Amino acid sequence: MTELTLEGDSTQVEASSSLVKVISAVLMALGLVCAVYLLNWAVENKLAKSEQVESSQITAEMRERQLGCLAKNIYHEAGGEPFEGKVAVAQVTLNRANSSQFPGDICKVVYQKNIVYEKVLCQFSWVCDRDTAVKPKHPAAYRESMEVAKKVLLEGFELPGLKDAMYFHGDYINPGWKREKVAKIGRHIFYK
Repeated sequence: MTELTLEGDSTQVEASSSLVKVISAVLMALGLVCAVYLLNWAVENKLAKSEQVESSQITAEMRERQLGCLAKNIYHEAGGEPFEGKVAVAQVTLNRANSSQFPGDICKVVYQKNIVYEKVLCQFSWVCDRDTAVKPKHPAAYRESMEVAKKVLLEGFELPGLKDAMYFHGDYINPGWKREKVAKIGRHIFYK
């Protein structure tokens, strides 16, 4: 076996140590650049693949599914609200589906979940509530929700003041959002 010996003075050792530090810093910077590049690539590919479906490509089956998801969201979020309140919830749902910040599909918007600190958070609270998975308890309110869904989705009916509304909450809570308030309709407050 060969024994390794260091020859030279402490200046050479310090120079070697400095060189190792420089090489380490360069490798770390290179790793960071690669990570940023990969993240950018992933985001661009995700957005490219999640482009919205052209309206000419939507089948009757897809439209029925979208209507069902939208009607359920209206029913659970605004079933007891006035007509305008139901339209407002539908409009926020569609605004999200039309935004690049959310999935481009109505059902995916409605059922979207995020994990924050190992806790599942639903975009619409009723989705995380197991009791709402069953059939609607108030058929008349559900029928009205379906009519609103049709009016908004198929006929393009909307409330002008909510063109940019993306969020809402009940007036009985204060989430402390730093968003711009655009309207209060019924028991809901709407934000950009």
